[in-house]
Amino acid sequence: QVQVVESGGGSVQSGGSLRLSCAVSGYPFGVYCMAWFRRAPGKEREGVAAIDRVGKITYTDSVQGRFTISRDNNKKTLDLQMSGLKLEDTAMYYCAAERNCLGSAEWLLLQPDAFRSWGQGTQVTVSS
Repeated sequence: QVQVVESGGGSVQSGGSLRLSCAVSGYPFGVYCMAWFRRAPGKEREGVAAIDRVGKITYTDSVQGRFTISRDNNKKTLDLQMSGLKLEDTAMYYCAAERNCLGSAEWLLLQPDAFRSWGQGTQVTVSS
């Protein structure tokens, strides 16, 4: 059984930085597609960044240039380095993993239902 566990959320002032980490267990890590999604209060779930099977990365436009997603196949972790945080980045952030994925990173970012393994979420709160 695949398990996904996020960590690293917290509160930060606007302009600050946070690093989220996601640990995955239960399957050879290297074959996973993975992504970070977020859900802000009153809004729909949104794809933030995704990595497809061949390692291609994509970001949603609002975080491009501020967020960096990276994976460590040895540690079986997926990190999201967030810099220049804005008030609108406040949300619950979720890590998602899927081993039977075929889509591109761009497609995965728009398809949360393509991921069957999810973490419990970690809260990020940005204040002014």
